[in-house]
Amino acid sequence: MSKMTPSEMAKQLGSGLLSFPVTPFNDDFGFNEAQYRENMDWLCGYDVAGLFAAGGTGEFFSLTPAEIEKVVTVAVAETNGRVPVIAAAGYGTATAKDLTAAAERAGADGVLLLPPYLVHAEQDGLAAHVEAVCNATKLGVIVYNRDNAMLHEDTLAKLCDHCPNLVGYKDGVGNVELMTRIYSKLGDRLTYIGGLPTAETFALPYLEMGVTTYSSAVFNFVPEFATAFYAEVRRQDRAAVYAGLRNFILPLIAIRIRKKGYAVSIIKAGMKAVGRDSGPVRSPLTDLTAAELMEVKALIAGLDVKKLAA
Repeated sequence: MSKMTPSEMAKQLGSGLLSFPVTPFNDDFGFNEAQYRENMDWLCGYDVAGLFAAGGTGEFFSLTPAEIEKVVTVAVAETNGRVPVIAAAGYGTATAKDLTAAAERAGADGVLLLPPYLVHAEQDGLAAHVEAVCNATKLGVIVYNRDNAMLHEDTLAKLCDHCPNLVGYKDGVGNVELMTRIYSKLGDRLTYIGGLPTAETFALPYLEMGVTTYSSAVFNFVPEFATAFYAEVRRQDRAAVYAGLRNFILPLIAIRIRKKGYAVSIIKAGMKAVGRDSGPVRSPLTDLTAAELMEVKALIAGLDVKKLAA
């Protein structure tokens, strides 16, 4: 069971950089626990405020509920209190509640509620879904606003009134007007997390809107760069931030957008490039080509972390 209250968890997450570790697979696509433990131990050595186990970059969508609980259990054991572990929940309300209960059993510090599977719903339905999950747990809950789960500011305000353990809002849309309306209405009632693919591109403008943290996928394989870049964002050093964007993030995005699903695949390619091979992605995703992997290796080799952090 988590030793953190929902408010403590939210405050901790808002204080620094966040990341979603990949879920390593063997060649037969089974969970590679040994590699996961190595990866988690390595990442805990850097300045990170929280790690999300079995999240989007961790291929939540391709894991069975039993596998999700296993991944979260291993993450909690390996981090051993060094870093808060946030578990993922999603799909329909009943399954989301089951996964939240599994997160509690595993000892997670909080829950990230991903969008429901497939269906689109009205605000009342989405609110009922979120409230049911919040009521089913004592853990702090973070809602992930994206795709078919777009909560508006009035809906969020009502949920915050009804659910004291709803403590976080992760934006995966990039709608500046909506983000502004939400922050204007709720202020510091929630911790706000930037959750767009390659969130570094939105880090500076989102900081101006009260979003003090974001989830960095590249932290998986270039943690020195990711933490140095985050520090420059917080210092609002525009020159350094744009240097990092031009020299690494934007070229990486150019590879990522070539094919659907590469937002996850390129992170696993990065792991392979730095000698932490975490196996293939599961279908329906596809891995980068050998030539694209070489491009990723070249980008990593060209990083000058010392210059960025100077």
